[in-house]
Amino acid sequence: MFALVESGSITKMLSGNRGITLGGNKYPKAIYTLWTKSEREALGIYEVEMDNSKRKSEEWYINTDVTYAFGSGKVTGSYGDATARAHADTLFTAQDETDGKGTEGDVKVEGLKTVLIRTVKKQAAAELQNTDWYVVRKADAGTAVPSAITNHRAAVRTKAAEMETSITNASDTPALQTLYTYTEQEDGSVTRPLGELPTLES
Repeated sequence: MFALVESGSITKMLSGNRGITLGGNKYPKAIYTLWTKSEREALGIYEVEMDNSKRKSEEWYINTDVTYAFGSGKVTGSYGDATARAHADTLFTAQDETDGKGTEGDVKVEGLKTVLIRTVKKQAAAELQNTDWYVVRKADAGTAVPSAITNHRAAVRTKAAEMETSITNASDTPALQTLYTYTEQEDGSVTRPLGELPTLES
């Protein structure tokens, strides 16, 4: 990303994918790749230097649009303060119901907790599905389900319930993010506070 600076102000953002006409002169798109930094800047074309210090994970936050500024001989693109995504559901209000937008108390916009818990449920269901045939076989033919399989299925349900509780109890979006943040432990393993659902291979 480049910017055209004229009289000390940014007048146009440039993608670098096509040539440009300046002062009646046409320049090919190679100006962005083959010309030196100083050669481009002599024409007022500056490569944007991004400041990502305020940019946060879009899984948990809503970032602002990038704003561009020229100063100290460079063009900088930067983000404003990110807004945490709602961790709890937003419900329709009495006024919403009066306005015909929805029923008071119903979910208007799902929060992160609802979305994450639904994901845990789906992951647990997928893991259990791998051994559902044992249960079907027992129902059809009376063949006993191996204890290892029974224990595994119980462990999946128990861990899923623990994960859902941890998500439910998270006080805000940063707390949710912490649950999902992997860190390296002293033994070299990489884990997250939320833990993982057990698998037959684990």
